[in-house]
Amino acid sequence: MRMLTFLKLGGSLITDKRGDQSYRAEIMARTAAEIAQAYTPPLLIGHGSGSFGHVVAQRYGTAQGVRTAHEWRGFAEVSLVARRLNSLVLEALSAAGLPVIGFQPSASARCADGQLLSMESELIGRALSHGLVPLVHGDVAFDEVRGGTILSTEAIFVYLAERLQPKRILLLGEAEGVYGADRQIIARITPQNFPEIAAALGGSSGADVTGGMAAKVQAMLALAQRVAGLQIQIMGGSEPGQVAAALRGDLTFGTCIAAQ
Repeated sequence: MRMLTFLKLGGSLITDKRGDQSYRAEIMARTAAEIAQAYTPPLLIGHGSGSFGHVVAQRYGTAQGVRTAHEWRGFAEVSLVARRLNSLVLEALSAAGLPVIGFQPSASARCADGQLLSMESELIGRALSHGLVPLVHGDVAFDEVRGGTILSTEAIFVYLAERLQPKRILLLGEAEGVYGADRQIIARITPQNFPEIAAALGGSSGADVTGGMAAKVQAMLALAQRVAGLQIQIMGGSEPGQVAAALRGDLTFGTCIAAQ
């Protein structure tokens, strides 16, 4: 298999996280067109839940656990709105000409106290081998300790990366990268400088039950140390041309997450 890339379309990019189920159709259509323009297989795409899943999950406290009938109703509602956004993204990518196929994480994911233990990966690998573009997304998941929880796209990427061994992970969002205390983009984050910048990392400007930027950086930093030769870039996707440039190998903007 040639150089595998994981690409995340952040919820802050494709939705307005300050609203409720506010889908940015024009941005998604442009982003899909750029992906199709620069697409070289193999490619796996994931997307966040943004103002769809996060708003409902926050209302029911789904990430903390699902035990009562009311909370299980919320679990089902989060699943519903996550699928709703996923359908919109799937349609946009397909309309742009990409051979995309959806994989619903909650159909196979199993967690324990918020940590992903297992989910289907063999069939995703098979889809990649046939030149298809698997699409995953932030979702609910059954949890052995909490009953149910929220599974972030980053957690899915971490799990799949250890099994599929991508060479690049591109995380696109509304922000142009990771900002330091001086509001300047940090060019590179490693285990050596992370303690100095950790305090400056914030959460999200809208509803986000998966921890925001701080959690994202920590997860990717740990992954970079476990998967040899992995390039991870946190970057913006709002400016026309950025997505296509990144897929073609231009990683001169945004923040690089590296093992050293």
